[in-house]
Parts: sequence; structure tokens; C-alpha cells
Amino acid sequence: MHFTRRAGLLLHITSLPSRFGIVDFGEGARRFVKFLNEAGAEIWQVLPLVPAAAGNSPYSGLSAFAGNPL
Repeated sequence: MHFTRRAGLLLHITSLPSRFGIVDFGEGARRFVKFLNEAGAEIWQVLPLVPAAAGNSPYSGLSAFAGNPL
């Protein structure tokens, strides 16, 4: 059996800079994807995009199945 190895990174979208203060899939995301490509990584894994719970942390979402209204 042959397995293909890949490299990637887990980075929540809220960790990227944005000119609006609220993160979006704009220029910061494009620069990050370009960086991943240049580094040889093929996968960008993100956490669920859900409304934040206590402390507005993306790691404490109310549900793993709901979309973030922001």
C-alpha cells in the first residue's frame, strides 16, 4: 500500500491580519496561501467558523455546525 505524504497548517482565519479589524478571506488570506505554497505546504485547515462563546475566542464556539454571522 502506498501513502502520499502532505504538509499543512492549522490556522484559524481570525489569526490573519485585515485592514477592517475583523478578519476576512481577503489580502491576508491570499498572502498566507502564497506563503504555504512557497513553503511546500498543500493543506490549510481552519477551525469551524461559528459565533464565539465566552471571551470571544474562536476556540470556544457554541456549535461546530453553525455559521458565524460576522
